[in-house]
Amino acid sequence: MDAPRSAPSEAPTHPSAGQEAAAAAVVPTAEALQASLVDFALAELVRQHRTSFPPPWSVESWAKLLIWLALNSGCPAESLALFAAALGPERSSRLRRLFFSRELQEPGLRLLADPAEGQVLLQPTESAGWGAGNAEAELERVAAALHQVGLSDLVVTEPQLWQRRDGLVVVPFR
Repeated sequence: MDAPRSAPSEAPTHPSAGQEAAAAAVVPTAEALQASLVDFALAELVRQHRTSFPPPWSVESWAKLLIWLALNSGCPAESLALFAAALGPERSSRLRRLFFSRELQEPGLRLLADPAEGQVLLQPTESAGWGAGNAEAELERVAAALHQVGLSDLVVTEPQLWQRRDGLVVVPFR
């Protein structure tokens, strides 16, 4: 009589530890997804409402936005410090940078104008560049950008008082 044949060996249907680790690195946790969603939602709220709180380009407008966010999140007015703590310094810093920055398709510049810094930083977008070294045209682009976002009345408008540093144009606030 023939000995019974063993079943053909099959590959295990469960992933190896290495495969599980690779899958875990690709699939975020529920907490990570929640954090990303909160970051995205907050950034969109900042983008949509950053011009809603006068005076523009001021620390006061930033504070008004934060109060608005806190109150609309259900935070009692007497607990605004709790809201600030919940945001945390890293997220708060990121949102503040977003609040005071703009990317302008035309004239192809990015700007950061936080009044606490005392200066406006302007940098060409990747696609625009500064051009062929025509300094006068570059300064005209900067002036146009400042005017476009309503900063002309808040900054020093004399181009001879602006500085060039590492591919940036630095314009002081008044």
